[in-house]
Amino acid sequence: MTSPVDAHSPAAPRGRREERTATSRARILDAAVACLVESGYAGATTLRIQAQAGVSRGRLLHHFPSRDQLLVAASRHLATERLRRTAERIESLAGGLSGVERLDRAIELMWETFSEPHFWAAVELWTAARTNEDLRAALLPEEREIGAAIRAGMDRFYGPEVIEHPHYPQVRELLFTSMRGVGLTYALEHRDPRTDPHLDLWKQTARTLIT
Repeated sequence: MTSPVDAHSPAAPRGRREERTATSRARILDAAVACLVESGYAGATTLRIQAQAGVSRGRLLHHFPSRDQLLVAASRHLATERLRRTAERIESLAGGLSGVERLDRAIELMWETFSEPHFWAAVELWTAARTNEDLRAALLPEEREIGAAIRAGMDRFYGPEVIEHPHYPQVRELLFTSMRGVGLTYALEHRDPRTDPHLDLWKQTARTLIT
């Protein structure tokens, strides 16, 4: 039963409630991403995500009524973080680099993104979507939008001198798909991605085709 004090207590200010809601949602999404990385799609259960986030069952279901809705939202959250980190990398590119130097450095920075936890969380969702029609239907439009944003970020990576080359769109796709494919091999063999022999191959290919 509600006590007299509770009955007459003023509601929390709207801005504060919205802030708490946003904070709990972010905690749940961070927990979902962590569970995907640590335990894979099968292990990223709502109970495990709830425990990782430290929220009640009701709070989790209030934000995400189904597991797939939660994991698709986690994918979106993941992409937002990936784009934020990409922007930071772009800002880290030193000024005064020649076209070739910037191209080499951009390829190094791009390759880093395929060995980070968010890449493996995305892979878990892609794999699950192959046999889960509902997840695939929810994930596909998100992935298309994310892909377009990532390609726009790649354009910023390489800079106007490179992207104006007529072969640039094809080379961009070649690098992107090749890095994703090579990145997947790290699921079976743990190596240092900074010494991967493909890195020099990607640089040489790009220099030959677009410089």
